[in-house]
Amino acid sequence: MAPKVLVSDKLSETAVQIFRDRGIDVTFDPSIGKDKDKLLEVIGQYDGLAIRSATKVTEKILAAATNLKVIGRAGIGVDNVDIPAASKKGVIVMNTPFGNSITTAEHAIAMMFAVARQIPEASASTHAGKWEKSAFMGVELTAKTLGVIGAGNIGSIVCDRALGLKMKVIAYDPFLSEERAKKMGVQKVELDELLARADFITLHVPYTEKTASILSAENLAKTKKGVRIINCARGGLVDEAALAELIKSGHVAGAAFDVFKVEPATENPLFNLPNVVCTPHLGASTTEAQENVALQVAEQMSDYLLTGAVTNALNMPSVTAEEAAVMGPWVKLAEHLGSFAGQLTEEAIDEVAILYNGNVSKMNLQALNCAAIAGLLKASNPDVNMVSAPVVAKDRGIKLSTTSQDKSGVFDGYVKVTVKTKDRERSIAGTVFSDGKPRFIQIKGINIDAEIGQHMLYTTNKDVPGIIGALGRTMGENGVNIANFTLGRSAPGADAIALLYVDAPIPAPVLTSLQGTGLFQSVRPLEFQVA
Repeated sequence: MAPKVLVSDKLSETAVQIFRDRGIDVTFDPSIGKDKDKLLEVIGQYDGLAIRSATKVTEKILAAATNLKVIGRAGIGVDNVDIPAASKKGVIVMNTPFGNSITTAEHAIAMMFAVARQIPEASASTHAGKWEKSAFMGVELTAKTLGVIGAGNIGSIVCDRALGLKMKVIAYDPFLSEERAKKMGVQKVELDELLARADFITLHVPYTEKTASILSAENLAKTKKGVRIINCARGGLVDEAALAELIKSGHVAGAAFDVFKVEPATENPLFNLPNVVCTPHLGASTTEAQENVALQVAEQMSDYLLTGAVTNALNMPSVTAEEAAVMGPWVKLAEHLGSFAGQLTEEAIDEVAILYNGNVSKMNLQALNCAAIAGLLKASNPDVNMVSAPVVAKDRGIKLSTTSQDKSGVFDGYVKVTVKTKDRERSIAGTVFSDGKPRFIQIKGINIDAEIGQHMLYTTNKDVPGIIGALGRTMGENGVNIANFTLGRSAPGADAIALLYVDAPIPAPVLTSLQGTGLFQSVRPLEFQVA
């Protein structure tokens, strides 16, 4: 029997035809995506669900999806899909991470032109029958300095377009290497320098704990007088109220926003201010982009349903069915090793070296590499998955090297990930025990045996008395239960580490208290996806 796919949002007829041409029984009914009761009623009939943003795939919907094998999102954002519930159900969630890149970059450039020349206001005035030629004095982009916050996939395209406009481009991105910046033709700077120098500032970073309000009231106050700010990335990156006040005071000459902290944005501090251009999240809204992502998702879903090939999966490694049973725990280990290094690395990564020893060296190393790189990059880009990770790493100028060895030492196999930056080198190794559970076995050359949990604490210190007591006492006084406690040292009195697996996220006061003891060189909370 042919697989059945429901297309519950608006996809192009060409994309729908791809399913038909591949021999898939497809139902195309965009009205279902807006009717959760109808979706709940019919979802059990289908093997695949193709969506955009209107369809909400909740845990309740997934519970009724008795035959569902794959969800394909035409686009990058999957906020409308309960991915943990899908994973638990065994449903693959795919997206199309690069289909909107050019479109979003072009929208940012268009918004920059619009705010530079006050085009929307001048158009409205002219449509009203006025001829206020002297009221709309603009500025040229040529020779102006563009500050790009985030020089990844979309940001790099913006840099390229801006250089074509003869702008001077400076970029702030902790993960941008000097070599990559040089190839791009931009100057890498720190954030404070970008704020002080830029005539225009455009943001191209995901919304994370580290990037939330990256243009805070404090940082906005550091900007050059007369700056114009463009945000086509994510709402919440800019303190909108603080920006509104600076526009009113004349410090900021204008702004152009396609995204807002609260969407749909029916009211906002930036609305109705002079020389503020606002659009309703149109970054991906071009015919070409919508067509591209629709065609991609149709091809990806068809490939999986007909051949088992997995592409751009957010919750499953890209390996064959035969490999999955053996490689699953090793894929998870590689991701954990990368995630450990990524959460501790806050500067541009130049090189990643991965060593495979023993039985793991005979496995699908490309998939394992992808898992490690995905784990490494998720700290700065939550949208990265196993398929997109190598592309993102290449764009950032990260060099990847892989070494395979026959078994040496006590373990049948292990993986070691070494991350190199301009100023430091960090390594971590792990293995998979016979119970299928990944373990950390070495950090910074110090041997350990640590179970991996969702919430962990990593500390470095000198091997002196009092470390265990300080950690246990502080955790106990703050109600943090320790599930597993591992210590290691390079030599008596020398460098030492501790790795704690705890039952809940570690509150900030606990970290402050530990740092205040003076016993620790570093105290870092870590989070791992263990499900």
